Amino acid sequence: MSESDAVAFKKIDKTKRIGRWYFGGLASAGAACCTHPLDLLKVHLQTQQMEKVRIGTLVSRILKSDGIMGLYNGLSASLGRQLTYSLARFAIYETIKKELTKDGKFMPFYQKVLSASIAGFTGGIVGTPCDLVNVSYKHVFDGLYQVVRYEGVPKLFSGASMASSRAVLVTVGQGAIATYLTQPVDVMKTRVMNAKPGQYSSLMACALDIAKNGPMGFFKGFSPAFVRLAPQTILTFIFFEQIRMNFGDDPK
Repeated sequence: MSESDAVAFKKIDKTKRIGRWYFGGLASAGAACCTHPLDLLKVHLQTQQMEKVRIGTLVSRILKSDGIMGLYNGLSASLGRQLTYSLARFAIYETIKKELTKDGKFMPFYQKVLSASIAGFTGGIVGTPCDLVNVSYKHVFDGLYQVVRYEGVPKLFSGASMASSRAVLVTVGQGAIATYLTQPVDVMKTRVMNAKPGQYSSLMACALDIAKNGPMGFFKGFSPAFVRLAPQTILTFIFFEQIRMNFGDDPK
């Protein structure tokens, strides 16, 4: 075999490498580093109640008070979320898929939806603590410490039901349609997570508070959420493929 043939053979082998269970979480974390400013704007818009601030005005405020790095406030929490939420849902889905498709078996649509739902639901719960401290703290560990110290461990899972519901919809409907499906749930999740103790007696109370702004109150932060989703998804799979080809297991 010539040297050129050997190189080509290695390249073919490289593309056939198998990803490991945690590669999805690493890829999502890499994508989050690129799209975090949009996620930050979305959260700020969703926590507003009566004030109506345009995205441009909000960006100007952040730049004026914290400079360009202000757009990356809460990045550590975002990375923590991807390394819990995304890692869990990718790992669970791929594990289920591998089991259901072994020996050349075909995975029907209903199994894909069910697997995605289980993976998304579990990932949503696991990622709730880091999602909770996404803003207003020095870093993710400071946020987790402050919440546990002053409000207790249960507070870390405030909004877990909304987070897991959203995660199911995102995982099943990954793509542009996911923004439409999840935005109302996402707004409620953000409100519940950032609510003061006793502010909302139930999810219905939260929904009624948001509804004071009319139906569009449930779609606050839609623009940055919509713009963020496409590059987040694309970059996640680009990073995943690069990690898989360079660090994945060689096929047996």
